[in-house]
Amino acid sequence: MQETGDGSEVLVGAPTGSYVLRPLVQDISLSAEGQSGHAHITCVELCGDNLYVGTSHAEILHFVSIPADLADESQAPSFIFASRLQPAHNATASPHPKPGVQQILVLPKVQKACILCNGTLSFYSLPELSPAFGNTTVANCTWVGGVDLNGNNRVEEQGMVVMICVKSKVRLVRIQDEVRRVRDIQYPGCLVSTRRGDYSCVADAHSYALLDVENQQRISLFPISSMDENATAGKVEDISSGNNSTFGRSSSSTRPLSGDSTDGRGHGRSTSLGALVSGIGRRQNSPQSRSRDRSGLSTPEPLLKETSPARSPSHTKTESRTENSLPSPTLPDKPLPPPPRSDSLRPPPKRPEQILRPHVCSPTESEFLLTTGTAAKEAGVGIFVNLDGDVVRGTLEFSQYPQTMIVDGYGIEVDNPQGFSSEGREGFVLASMTRMTDGTEQAIVEIQRWDIEDARDKEWLEIPRSSPEDPKIFENGHDLGIKSGLRMVDTGIKVPFPEVGALLRGQRLKLRNTQAIQLGQDESQLNRDTEELQFGKRLGGQTTRITLWSGSNIWSVTRNPMAIRLDAALSKSLVATQTNENNNVDRSDIIKVVNGIKGHEALSETEFLSLGYIRQKASLILFGELLSQATRIEGLPSADMRITEGLLMEGGLDPRSALALVPTLREEVIEGDKGIWIHAGLISVMEMFFPRTQALESLPQNAELLGFIKRYLGGWRQRKGFGSIADEAEVFQTVDAALLRMLIIQDRKVPLHASKPSPERAELYALVDSGLNCFDRAIAILEQYHRLYVLSRLYQSRRMARKVLGTWKRIIEGETDEGGGFIDGENEVRKYLVNIKDTALVDEYGTWLARRNPTLGVQVFTNDSSRVKLEPHQAIMLLRRRAPEAVKDYLEHLVFGKKNVKYANDLISYYLDSVLTVLDSSEDARNRLGETYELYRALRPPKPTYREYIAANALSDPWWRDRLRLLELIGGSHGSDFAYDVGQVLSRIEPFEQDLVPESIILDGRQGRHKQALRLLTHGLGDYHTAVNYCLLGGASIFHPTQGSVAPLARPSQEEQAVLFGYLLTEFLGIEDVSDRLERTSELLARFSSWYDVHQVLDQIPESWSVELMSGFLISAFRKLITEKNDAMITKALSGAENLQVTHAFVEKCEAIGPHVESAEIT
Repeated sequence: MQETGDGSEVLVGAPTGSYVLRPLVQDISLSAEGQSGHAHITCVELCGDNLYVGTSHAEILHFVSIPADLADESQAPSFIFASRLQPAHNATASPHPKPGVQQILVLPKVQKACILCNGTLSFYSLPELSPAFGNTTVANCTWVGGVDLNGNNRVEEQGMVVMICVKSKVRLVRIQDEVRRVRDIQYPGCLVSTRRGDYSCVADAHSYALLDVENQQRISLFPISSMDENATAGKVEDISSGNNSTFGRSSSSTRPLSGDSTDGRGHGRSTSLGALVSGIGRRQNSPQSRSRDRSGLSTPEPLLKETSPARSPSHTKTESRTENSLPSPTLPDKPLPPPPRSDSLRPPPKRPEQILRPHVCSPTESEFLLTTGTAAKEAGVGIFVNLDGDVVRGTLEFSQYPQTMIVDGYGIEVDNPQGFSSEGREGFVLASMTRMTDGTEQAIVEIQRWDIEDARDKEWLEIPRSSPEDPKIFENGHDLGIKSGLRMVDTGIKVPFPEVGALLRGQRLKLRNTQAIQLGQDESQLNRDTEELQFGKRLGGQTTRITLWSGSNIWSVTRNPMAIRLDAALSKSLVATQTNENNNVDRSDIIKVVNGIKGHEALSETEFLSLGYIRQKASLILFGELLSQATRIEGLPSADMRITEGLLMEGGLDPRSALALVPTLREEVIEGDKGIWIHAGLISVMEMFFPRTQALESLPQNAELLGFIKRYLGGWRQRKGFGSIADEAEVFQTVDAALLRMLIIQDRKVPLHASKPSPERAELYALVDSGLNCFDRAIAILEQYHRLYVLSRLYQSRRMARKVLGTWKRIIEGETDEGGGFIDGENEVRKYLVNIKDTALVDEYGTWLARRNPTLGVQVFTNDSSRVKLEPHQAIMLLRRRAPEAVKDYLEHLVFGKKNVKYANDLISYYLDSVLTVLDSSEDARNRLGETYELYRALRPPKPTYREYIAANALSDPWWRDRLRLLELIGGSHGSDFAYDVGQVLSRIEPFEQDLVPESIILDGRQGRHKQALRLLTHGLGDYHTAVNYCLLGGASIFHPTQGSVAPLARPSQEEQAVLFGYLLTEFLGIEDVSDRLERTSELLARFSSWYDVHQVLDQIPESWSVELMSGFLISAFRKLITEKNDAMITKALSGAENLQVTHAFVEKCEAIGPHVESAEIT
C-alpha cells in the first residue's frame, strides 16, 4: 500500500513498489527431532556463500550457497542445509522464555564470528563456526557490535575493534589472533550500539546516549518512551575510571567535542516531539587530551582481566537503577534503587507499562537515526542526531513503533560513498511491524524516504504468512505482534530480474511487408535477435544486503528495478485507454511518472537504459495520443505538449518510429537493410497507435502540433555525428527528408513577395544551408516544387559552385522560382564570385555580370579579398573582349582605389572623351558650366572653394561626375610625383579653354605659368582660398577633395612661396571691387606677413590706405624685427661668454704644462 499526500491509502502492486520480496530460503526446519515447542527465526547473517540462521531454540542453522548456471545470469543461487550448531549459552531453567540466539556478528576480515545466545557471548571461526580462542565466553552479555561503520579499522595490523555490553559497562575489545580488552566505558545496561569513528550512539532500557569512546564522555539524549519520566537528557558526563564529572550543556556558547560539527543539513519535516529534544544542546570541550590513539590502538589487555576502578556514589546509583530496569531474564537480582531525596516534593515518577526496544541506525557518516514512541502498538517517531548530539533534519513518522529497523541507501544529497552501488542512491528507512488488515493481523514492512524533504509517501510491503498462526513476540506480558525481522547482512545477495531484459532488449519494428526480405537478411535478423536475448539476460540484476524473515521463511528485500516499476505504471494507462470509449490516454498519470525521474542521473548501464526506455515509452504514448486526437488538440495544455517534446528528445527514441505514425511524413521513413530496432517493450505501443494514425490521410494542420514536430526533427538533426546513434545514415536521411517536405508544404502558404522572410521560410533556408543527408531526394523535391533559390542554397551547402551559379543565372534570366527569395541577385552573384577559387567560373560569370551591370561586374575583379586575382592588364584585356562597357570602371579602381598611376593617362583619356563629347554636342552643357562660374563669383566671403561648390551642386549627368573625377585626377590628388601627358591634355581642351577654366588653371600650374594661373583663380573664378593654397603648395595639388586620403606633397621652399605670394598680392591689389580688394589684401598680409618684405609691401600699397588698415601687417612686421634684434643680442652675448670660457681653458692648460726653456748651444 502507499500513502498519498492527502492521507488516503491506495494499493500498490508488486510491480510498482520500491521494494519487492524474493525468496531466499523457504520452509526451514527450525526444530530438530525431539525438540518441543514452536521455534522461530531470531536472526540471520550471510557471509560469503554461508548463510547462518539463528533460532529461538538456541541453535544456528548453517546453509551453503550453490551458484547458479554461469551461462545464464538470469538464475538466482540457491542454498542447501549444511549443519546445525548449538552455541554456548546459559542452560539453567528460567520462569521466563529465553530469546535463543540473539545476535550473529561476523567479522570476515579476521575470519571470526561473535554469537550472542541467551546472554552468553562466544567466539567462532568462519566459515564452519568452529570454536575460537579456547572456547572463550562472556556471560551476562546484552549486546555485541559497534563495529566502526566508517571502515577505519586497520585489520592487517590491529584486528577488528568491537563493543561488548556486559554488566554495568561497555567493553571495547580487539579481535584478531586473540581477544584482548582495549578499554572499559562506564555505561550500564547497554542494549544496542552503532559506531562512527570515535563516537557511538548507544541505548539502555530507558534512553539514548552518545558516547565518545576515545575521550570517554557521554551525552544523554532523549528517552525511548515519551512516558518514561526517569530518563534525563542534556548532560555531558565524564565516564572515565575514577572521574564522574557532569557538565550542563549549553546550546550556543560551548564548543562541541566532535572534530567536525555537523550543521544539521536536514529537512523540515514537521514534528510534535520538540519537547523531547528541547534540552539537547552542545557539549563541553573534552577535559582529556586528544593526542591519544584515535582508534583505540593502545596496548590491549586480555579480555577476561577485570578492573575495579573506584566509583563515585553517583555511578553506583546510575548502574543500579539501569540494571534493575533491564528486561533480560539472565541478569542477577539487583537491589532496589535508593530512596528519593528528602527535599523532593514530586511523587515517584510513573514507569512505562511496556518497555520499547531501542533502535539505532546510521544513515550517514555524521548522523544517527533513533526511534521513540509511547507503546509498541502505537505510532513511533524517528529522530536524527549528529555527532554533537544535536537534532538535525526533521522527524520520521512510523505507523507503529518498529520491531526492527534498518536504513538503506546513502541519500541523494551525499556523493556516492565507496562501496555503494548506484542502486543504493535513494535513502530509505525500512521498519518491520504489524497492522490490522480486514480484521486480521498482518506483518508488514513500512518503507519511507529519509533523504528528501517532506517525504510524505509511504509504502507497505506485506510479508507472506508461512503458517496460519505465525509466532508472535511477547514481552512483559504484552503482545508485540507477529515475529518478523529485518537484517542488513554482511554479503550482498544477487537477485536477477529477467523481466528487465525482456523490456530493454532490442526488437525489430516491422512497418512494411517483410516477406520479400532475402535469406541473408533473415539470418542477420536471427543473429541480432540472439544477441539481444543474450544482452537482455545480463540486465536487471540487483544486489541487496537486506534480508527479511518471518516464521520459517527468509526473503531478500530488493529494490524493485526502475524499468519494471515505472513500466507497470505506464502500462496501467494503456490498459485504461483500451477500455476507454474515447481511447483517451490519462496524460496526468504518464506525466507524473515522467516527473518522478526528472533530474535522475543514471549510474549504471541498466539504469541508463531504464531511464531511456521509460522516457521513450512515455513519449511514444503521449505522441501517439496527440496524433490520434489531432482534431481535438486545441484543448490540450501547452505544458503537456512541451513535456511530450522534451521526452521524445531526451529519451532518444528512433525518430523513424515516431515518424511512422505521422501521415505524409511516414513515406520518407527509410528502414534500410537492418530495419528499425527499438526496445521490446515499445512494440506493443506501436501496435496500439499505428492503426489509429493510418486512418489519417494528410499531415495534421494544427500549427502547434506541426511546430512540435519541426522542433523534434530539428533537435534530432543537431545530433549528427554522435557515435551512439545506431543506423545513423538511415535515421538522418529520414529526418532530413521529412523535415524538408514538411517545411516546403508549410512555406507554400507564405505570400510570394513578403516584406521579410517568414519563420517557415527562414527555417527552410536554415535547413538546406546546414546540409542534408538525403541530397538526391532533396534535389528531386525542390525541382518538383520549382524552388530554384532553395535548390541553389542546397548546392552551396555542398560547395557545388557551378550548380549554384547556373541556378542563379536561371532565376536572373527569368525562369520560374516559386517562393522567390533571391533578392538583389546580381549582387549575390558578385559576392559569390569573390569567394570562389575557380578561375574559369570567375571569368565566365564575372564578365556575364559586367555586361549586365558594369559597376558590380568590375568589383569581381577589383576586390582585394577575391580568391581569384588577375593582373590589371589581364583584367583589362578580358573586359575589353567580353564587357567593354566596364573598362572605365575598372580603370577608376586602379587609379583612384589602388593609386596605380600607370593607367592614369588611359583614364584621363576616357574622362576627356566623356566630357568633351558632351560639350561639343550640347550648347546647354556649356551654358550650365558658365552659370556655375558666375554664381560662384557672386558669392560673398566666406564661401567654399570652387571644387566644394560644384561637388555640392553636382548634376546627375554621368559627364558631370566624370569631370569631377578629371579635376581630381589632374589637380594633384595623387601627389607631386604623379605625372601625366600635360601637352596631350592641353591640346584636347584648348578648343574649350573658356568653358574649362579650372582645368586651364591646373595645366598652367603644371607648366610653371603661375602668374597666369593666379590671375585666373583671382579674376576668372574668384576662388581666393584656392589661390592661397596654390601659393602654399606651389600649384602642385588643387581642386581635389578635402576628405579622404591625399598623397603626400613636396611643399616648395619659403622663398618660392614668397615669390608666389608676391604674385598673389599684385592680383589682389587688382581686384575691381574696392571692398573685396581691401578685405582680401589686408587679410592676406595679416595672415602671411612673414612671407613679405616690409619695404616691398609699403612700396606696392597705395598711399591712400590708412595705417589702421595695415595695422595687422605692420604689427607683425615690427614684432618680427624686434624678435630678430633680440635674438642677435642674445647670440652675441652667448658668443662672448663662450669666448671667455675658451680663453680661460687655454690659460689653465698653459699653466698646467708650464714653461719650456730652450737653450742655444755655445760654440
